[in-house]
Amino acid sequence: MSRDWRAPAQLADFTARLWAKDATLWSADPAHRAVAANRLGWLDLPARMAPEVAGLEAFAEEVAAEGFTHAVLLGMGGSSLAPEVLRSTFGVRPGRLELTVLDNTSPAAVRAVGATHDPARTLFVVSSKSGGTIEVASFEKHFFEWVRAARGDDAGRAFVAITDPGTALAALAATRGYRRTFLNPADIGGRYSALSCFGLVPAALIGADLRALLASAAAEARRSGPAAPVEGGAVQLGARLGGYALEHRDKLTFVPGPGLEALGSWLEQLVAESTGKDGRGIVPVDLEPPAPPGAYGEDRVFVELIAGPPSPALPPALQLLRDAGHPVLRERLDGLAGLGGAFLRWEIATAAAGAVLGVDPFDEPNVAEAKQATQVVLERFLADGRFPDETPVAEDDGLAAYAPLAVRERLAARAKADPVGWAGALLALAGPGDYFALLAYLRRTPAVHERLQRLRLAARAYTHVATTLGYGPRFLHSTGQLHKGGPATGVFLQLTADEGDEVAIPGEPYGFGALRREQAAGDFEVLARRGRRVVRIHLGAAIERGLDALVEGLGAAVRA
Repeated sequence: MSRDWRAPAQLADFTARLWAKDATLWSADPAHRAVAANRLGWLDLPARMAPEVAGLEAFAEEVAAEGFTHAVLLGMGGSSLAPEVLRSTFGVRPGRLELTVLDNTSPAAVRAVGATHDPARTLFVVSSKSGGTIEVASFEKHFFEWVRAARGDDAGRAFVAITDPGTALAALAATRGYRRTFLNPADIGGRYSALSCFGLVPAALIGADLRALLASAAAEARRSGPAAPVEGGAVQLGARLGGYALEHRDKLTFVPGPGLEALGSWLEQLVAESTGKDGRGIVPVDLEPPAPPGAYGEDRVFVELIAGPPSPALPPALQLLRDAGHPVLRERLDGLAGLGGAFLRWEIATAAAGAVLGVDPFDEPNVAEAKQATQVVLERFLADGRFPDETPVAEDDGLAAYAPLAVRERLAARAKADPVGWAGALLALAGPGDYFALLAYLRRTPAVHERLQRLRLAARAYTHVATTLGYGPRFLHSTGQLHKGGPATGVFLQLTADEGDEVAIPGEPYGFGALRREQAAGDFEVLARRGRRVVRIHLGAAIERGLDALVEGLGAAVRA
């Protein structure tokens, strides 16, 4: 659909072929067609899942009646982001389970779950499409032993699995005596799975209205289906976004209204992992603090996300942006229950945007590359019993900076002798059309997040480029594909730290701290191999103090 993507006839043709599940829409390559042919089951989910609602509700009632008060979802990427959005948007109905999502291998994050949950009253939801995701498998090993210490041979009754048929996780669940295994349709990719078991099982546990979610999705299927006008449909939205990207407006900036603040994290994965490959892609920008028009380059598209009827006029800040020439789109949900319709609408739109860009939205080749790099680092660690020695390019006051050779050569003349100076020199490489990405291998806490947001503001003020923030390893299953396979416009600041005592992974010769360090090292290695502009700052143990130093140093550069 890259030619004449605005033409109503082409939009109508794409819509009809999409709903007919035509795998030739995105590529003539047989391998890509084979992937697409087995990844279009999400189109049927509103009707496919409706008969399952009563059973899901009965399951939620059963576990609540048995005395479970909390649920912890162990997942990554597509298996964790939709549940997180659902919990943040709807809260928890009285009498249902409080839900925590664990998708961070930080030892501090793992310890925090154990410190705040009762093993006798917590249900663990082990969620993985492939059934072999290393982070999820590690979480499961740790918490199964934790529960077994409290419940003995009955530990499996505190666990449920969500996975595809025939996976290692399905077999493990049977061996361990899990309470229940939910087998998801296999023709759905992880980031398109919000309305499948991966989203609806956690939604049932918190007491969300599953019927309303699916009804809103069914209504969107009618609005954006082959019998509906293309005007205002999801295919037209996606074609517009893909067309803007072809015109170099590829920084898709979400402006959420009240109640929808969490939706951007799900959209971020959907858009970045679907479109960011083959040197192309759309860069989603989530929760970047708003600013006057002068703070932005000419590569932005803004999307206002609204629950309920919008006011006739744009909010003043968005009107200023439109007056300055930036495209501003308005996307309305039919109240918060319209979240189901929003999931389907953006899935369709992203598939259409991929067609405009000429990429296959259903594969993720560079996610596999990053996993392989992590495995190589892990094998080195297991063989040597330690991490390889690294020589920092600068050390000062507990901070250390590291850079690949190519970046060291580019920055040698301008970088100062301290790590903060290297971060500032990295930012100086950013030019029009670039984006600055914070890759934070840190546990998210209010204090850490507030400092990282201030770091984004300082970086934007210094460079006028779009800024993104991801927590590792979570973003490896989200924007990581875009970072490595998308356009070479990213400038990456990776942040690592020491987060206290190691936390064991039963049955493994390494713990969560080592796994996390290996994931950061693998990520850094692939970025360097692909010629990306990247610097790592190790914050040591004084994480907040190190972030303060970075914020102050970049702020001084802005003021200079």
